[in-house]
Amino acid sequence: MTSSDRLLALIQNTPDIHGLLRSPFGFDIGRKAYGDGLRLASGAPLEPIAGESAGGAYFLCAEEDGRRPVVFASSEGEGGLIADDLADALEIIIGLEWQDCLRFSGGGDVEVMQLSAQHLERSLARGNPEIATERAQVAAALSLRLVPVADLVLRLQEAASRTEPDYVVTTEDGEAYDPPFGELSEPRHGGWR
Repeated sequence: MTSSDRLLALIQNTPDIHGLLRSPFGFDIGRKAYGDGLRLASGAPLEPIAGESAGGAYFLCAEEDGRRPVVFASSEGEGGLIADDLADALEIIIGLEWQDCLRFSGGGDVEVMQLSAQHLERSLARGNPEIATERAQVAAALSLRLVPVADLVLRLQEAASRTEPDYVVTTEDGEAYDPPFGELSEPRHGGWR
């Protein structure tokens, strides 16, 4: 049993953690059917492990050096590598508004991502005052680290930058997903508030 298998089994067998990962963190192991038919451009299969309410899906890739990289594919057609293993991916998922951090990355500029992450964290704390407690609860239950946001941004940017060529997501017809980095540096209407 791999470390990814152990983490997934622990999530499955711990309803409180399963519920917290589903909401507010958008990692729902009950939505494994999302992303059917997707694979890597190399033809390598992807193992669906979770989905999120907007229709995106998380996948494990084939094992490399004892680790199974994690790829995400959005319902809007963006996708790529988010971490080198499931533990790292979950630390990013619980510790960072990572999808919006990629969306507002200025094409993958780490400084823009850091600024976006700061704005997103403030907004998240206003909308969910319990987020720090929820993060701590999930981290403790899954033996994960609570990593500073700035470090998570660096890890996410580094992983997403390695999407091409080995982690490009494609459809059954061979159509490639767009890279994970969005071109915007802030929301179009009103900027950061």
